[in-house]
Amino acid sequence: MKEATGLPGPGTSVVNDPQLAEVVSQQLEEMLSAGNYDSVKLLLQPVQPVDIAEAIGGLPLILQALAFRLLNKNEAIEVYEYLDPLVQQSLLDRLRSGEVLELVEKMSPDDRVQLFDELPAKVVRRLLAELSPSERRVTAQLLGYEPETAGRLMTTEFVDLKEGHTAAQALTIVRRRAPDTETIYSLYVTDAERHLTGILSLRDLVTADPEACIGDLMTRDVVSVSTDTDQEEVARAIQRYDFLAVPVVDREQRLVGIVTVDDVIDVIQQEATRDLYAAGAVQAGDEDDYFQSNLFVVARRRVVWLVVLVLANGLTTHVIAMNDFVLQQVVLLAAFIPLLIGAGGNVGAQSSTVVIRGLSTQRIQALGPMKAVAREAIAGALLGLLMLIVVVPFAWWRGDGPLVGAAVGISLMAITTLAATAGAALPLIFDRMGLDPALMSAPFITTATDVAGVLIYLRTAAWLLNYTNGIPK
Repeated sequence: MKEATGLPGPGTSVVNDPQLAEVVSQQLEEMLSAGNYDSVKLLLQPVQPVDIAEAIGGLPLILQALAFRLLNKNEAIEVYEYLDPLVQQSLLDRLRSGEVLELVEKMSPDDRVQLFDELPAKVVRRLLAELSPSERRVTAQLLGYEPETAGRLMTTEFVDLKEGHTAAQALTIVRRRAPDTETIYSLYVTDAERHLTGILSLRDLVTADPEACIGDLMTRDVVSVSTDTDQEEVARAIQRYDFLAVPVVDREQRLVGIVTVDDVIDVIQQEATRDLYAAGAVQAGDEDDYFQSNLFVVARRRVVWLVVLVLANGLTTHVIAMNDFVLQQVVLLAAFIPLLIGAGGNVGAQSSTVVIRGLSTQRIQALGPMKAVAREAIAGALLGLLMLIVVVPFAWWRGDGPLVGAAVGISLMAITTLAATAGAALPLIFDRMGLDPALMSAPFITTATDVAGVLIYLRTAAWLLNYTNGIPK
């Protein structure tokens, strides 16, 4: 992705209006339908590339290619990198072969690889064969790394200097390579074998004495990631150190690329979406196309976990059937089952959400897993106590005696404590096993606490019933 300077071009509107793209898209459609192409160019001239991309994405398919062709070449490349993957693929189908090749050839390596990940393998092989040797080599290199790693995410467009360069020589190199480089705010220093030896900010370079040696100006303590580092770890590194970019090294510590903050923002969005889908027990698939998928695909992604949850909830039915003698003696006990399992499910879902988020942000490590579970267990007991103050008097009144009220009160305390403990412990167990903690989502916690809660409630009621009948158990 091209570097964003944060400075608008001449005449560019900087108002952050989420409806801007929609307005531009409506005007574009009217002008294109009327064949008023000169007005289209004037309309788009002061608009930021990201807003143009969103406006083009809102057009009917037949007009998207027409609007894209009206952009000048340099602007078209930048706009294309901001387009939704589905729109990118649609444009490739509608543009002429020569236009497609020029477009793909001039894309940033990381954005080109991201596009190729979305295209059919047959199309990727054809486009790779038509790229220039240098671009083909870079693209093949990035495609060779595992998906969702720093190697797959990085770009090979960066400025590297040598320790023996003077500040004046380094500035000359930066000026020469800046047009073809993704970012120049961070400059990297390598030795003859391309090993990363230091880093230098553009600010320090500009303010340095022209005759100063780069080796004396640079910082030797460099934070870097390896090509096989998970993309979430890369995002955490950039967030932790407030980087605009982080260098990527191979196993021999040779500098092979950089990951920029704009690509990390995409990773954060992707991972957050994936975790939210998992927390809702939804098989995410490709998050980008979820709302464009047909209803059968949407149902297929959801039905797997729903079937599992339905089968698990069958255990609740089995528990009730095994303790039907209690309900036959005090029918009113059945009226409080939804209240108890609902309270347990809600408390468990809250605890699992807190812990999963803590694992994602790595804040829970400072507290420690055992302390986190104990903390949530105490919180569950306190929540049960607070709800008990309201629920027990009502249950006592409805039950015309202490039996129902006592059974509900004891069970409520036990269920909320158990639910909070399970909600905190199960994601931590999954994380320790190397599985995604988000898989232990709210629906699973709720289902587990439903079964345990019904069992606790009915067994407590049976014990109290036997006790009041003079048959201590």
